[in-house]
Amino acid sequence: MNPINSIQDEIIEEFAFFGDWMEKYEYIIDLGKSLPLIDEQYKDEDHLIKGCQSQVWLHADEAEGKVSFTADSDAVITKGIIALLVRVLSGQKAEEIAQADLYFIDKIGLKEHLSPTRSNGLVSMVRQMKMYGLAINAKSQ
Repeated sequence: MNPINSIQDEIIEEFAFFGDWMEKYEYIIDLGKSLPLIDEQYKDEDHLIKGCQSQVWLHADEAEGKVSFTADSDAVITKGIIALLVRVLSGQKAEEIAQADLYFIDKIGLKEHLSPTRSNGLVSMVRQMKMYGLAINAKSQ
C-alpha cells in the first residue's frame, strides 16, 4: 500500500473513535497545536493560500526526493485541517503528492461538516499542496 493511503487509513481509524462532531472538532483543534510551524520568513503574501477565509500560510521544501510541508493559520480549526493535510502529504515524493487521492476527507465527513467558506478553503489548501508537488516534480525531471 502506498504511504499516503496508509496515513489516510490511520486518520480514518482515529476519527472512528469519536462519537460526534464536537469531539472531532476538538481533536482537529488539538492536531493544529502540534503542527510543525512555518518559519516566520514564509508568513508572507507568496505563501498565503488564496481562497481561504482564514489566513493560511504554506511552505514546501524538497530534500532527497521527498517534500516536507510547514504551515500555520490564524484560525484554530483551519490550523487543524492543514495539520491533517501536512500529516498525510509531508515526507512523500512530489509525484505522489501531485497524484494523491485524498479520500480521507470524505471518509471522515470533514467536508460536509465545514461551512461553505471553510470547505472552499480546504479545497484551496489541497490544490496548493498538489501544485507544490507538481512544481517540485517538474523541477526534478
